[in-house]
Amino acid sequence: MSPKASGGSPFITQPSAQLRGPAAAAPHKKAPQFMLDLFNAVSVADGTPRSQKDILQGNVVRSFEDKGRAGERFHFFNLSSFGKEERMIKAEFRWFRKKQKFYLGKSYGPHFYKVDLYEVLDSRVKPWRGNLITSRLVPLYTQGWEVFNLTQIVSKWIRNSQENNGILVVTTLPSGNWMESAVASAKQNGEPAETNSYLVIFSDDGRIGASNQSYLGQAQPAAAAPEHHDHRSRRRRSSPGSSPHGLPQPCQRVPLFVDFEEIGWSGWIISPRGYNAYHCKGSCPFPLGGSLRATNHATVRSIMHALKLSGDEVGAPCCVPDRLQSISLLYFDDEENVVLKQYDDMVALSCGCH
Repeated sequence: MSPKASGGSPFITQPSAQLRGPAAAAPHKKAPQFMLDLFNAVSVADGTPRSQKDILQGNVVRSFEDKGRAGERFHFFNLSSFGKEERMIKAEFRWFRKKQKFYLGKSYGPHFYKVDLYEVLDSRVKPWRGNLITSRLVPLYTQGWEVFNLTQIVSKWIRNSQENNGILVVTTLPSGNWMESAVASAKQNGEPAETNSYLVIFSDDGRIGASNQSYLGQAQPAAAAPEHHDHRSRRRRSSPGSSPHGLPQPCQRVPLFVDFEEIGWSGWIISPRGYNAYHCKGSCPFPLGGSLRATNHATVRSIMHALKLSGDEVGAPCCVPDRLQSISLLYFDDEENVVLKQYDDMVALSCGCH
């Protein structure tokens, strides 16, 4: 499974690519600022939720960059990396209008121009013909992003990719005369990607709760731990769940910082650079006290283990996470589209004996 094929977790595809050879080079582009702003709006620096309120619509936001040819009004978006099992919630066309300069000779004149969006029916026929989607008046002497709702059109494209021939943007003055497309001139002049057009799709991949844990378990980013971690690894192995005085420590949560650069994922993860996943460490001694947050099953198991009442060897309960939290990742997928995705069960909030 890969993001390209199904919108799946990058934890499967990207680390596997790392294992096949040297670390993959980072894409030669920057994330659009509105995607960075969206990440900062929904999460703090380490990716954990900024608030309990659900700001995002769904749990995946994909930004598809314009693939149209330079110097033209035509905008095309390759949607092949959108997962077929995903449920699309909303689609937006983000078009950057540049400030237009006209010599009017006097202080009065037009202050707005008209933007028409057409769905291209056949890109092989010129002039392109299409269905009018929407029209809007926009300011002539300021610049900024214009956002158009294309949910119905994009939903049709996803159901049938053969109908995806792109979007045509036509800009006209109030007099009816055509004017140069702001985006077309930007592409023709080789201006930065910050002013490119984007199609942004909000969706839900249908995964909830612990479903992502199996995907994380398949990712093995490195064959061996770096040398500078060896001393810590030996210390952990020599005294699991023990205090410096050799006494067993009860089940508790301890820090576990994940540095994406150290595990070879910094080339495609944009933000965060790392986060504290925490992990659970310690013993679950008999009898299990209330502070160990034991399940009923663990309590019975603890009794059976202590009294050796079973013919088979029954192990003691284990110290594991019992409450987990999601984080958001901003990353490049296989097509170098920028994706913001919420991953469940990434941070251990508390531990218990299970």
